[in-house]
Amino acid sequence: MTTYVYGIAGADLPRLPEGLVGVGDPPRAVRVLRENDTAAVVSDCPEGLRPKRRDLFAHQRVLTAAAAAGAVLPLRFGSTAPDDDAVRGALARHADLYRGQLETVADRVEYNIKALHREDVLLRAILAENPEIRKLNEATRVEGGATYQDRLRLGQLVADAVRDRELQDARTVEYALATYAEHHRRGPDGAGRVVNLSFLVGRDEAVGFLAALEELRAGSPHLDIRISGPLPPYSFVRTDPVEAA
Repeated sequence: MTTYVYGIAGADLPRLPEGLVGVGDPPRAVRVLRENDTAAVVSDCPEGLRPKRRDLFAHQRVLTAAAAAGAVLPLRFGSTAPDDDAVRGALARHADLYRGQLETVADRVEYNIKALHREDVLLRAILAENPEIRKLNEATRVEGGATYQDRLRLGQLVADAVRDRELQDARTVEYALATYAEHHRRGPDGAGRVVNLSFLVGRDEAVGFLAALEELRAGSPHLDIRISGPLPPYSFVRTDPVEAA
């Protein structure tokens, strides 16, 4: 039976909640495989597993339960091994790697921060701050008040101002929140996305981190700031030896 692997923990991982189930329909019972001083949170893997919403949530639910019990290295959805023995073998071969990373993420969680510009609010701010842009914009509202070159100039100035604000806002968010995090990492860029940052935050520092986030929101009405977390530390661990099993 193919084994589905949710994450890696220390062998001292306390008992998981009774009746915890994972992926599949019907959901498969979750169990813990221990090998020396490491462990893997696993279940049987259903045939034809696909990233359906139900199973994605199940994967996250199991990791959340494991993280509540102790440090866990989360694996990506769909990580499988041929059987339980293959998982135990990977745990044994890479025990030092996993122990070191478990120490790094113990009592820490991940928060992901994404931010987009609220275009109408941002454009109003740009108009208020830049006299040339404001003058050209007013001219375009009057018949015959702006030439074709004026309109080109206005478009270029606005584009430059938006680009400058993107860089400025990205630095502002990173600086304000990095103070409360042990590590942070940039995620991939996306269309219209100003910020995509993941932060590794100690549980004791989470209150300060969230308070700083609220200050950012209050002081940056042109930014739509979104938070995901607390999450298992996906962005700060290396689990490929088990994922490759």
